[in-house]
Amino acid sequence: MKPLILIVEDEAPLVTLLRYNLEKEGYQVADAGDGDEALMLIDERKPDLVLLDWMLPALSGIEVCRQIRRKPDTRDLPVIMLTARGEESDKVRGLNTGADDYITKPF
Repeated sequence: MKPLILIVEDEAPLVTLLRYNLEKEGYQVADAGDGDEALMLIDERKPDLVLLDWMLPALSGIEVCRQIRRKPDTRDLPVIMLTARGEESDKVRGLNTGADDYITKPF
């Protein structure tokens, strides 16, 4: 079975771009438009990796990451923050909440 990557992003064009490139490389891709949907999908089928936007409607990416890290069955799930928030303090905060890496979207 192909590895599953969950994209948690509310900008549809970015989801489309990421999905296209990941599927082209042989990954299965699921996507969620907000934090609540992401946590529900993770509970249904744990992905191999989460690409997580910081700024999401309702539940922020930071809170999603905290909740992922709190649960024993998802504590070790790789999470990469993918966000427009490029300040050094934002990177530190993202990594301190449990993200494994932090990538800034170019705008």
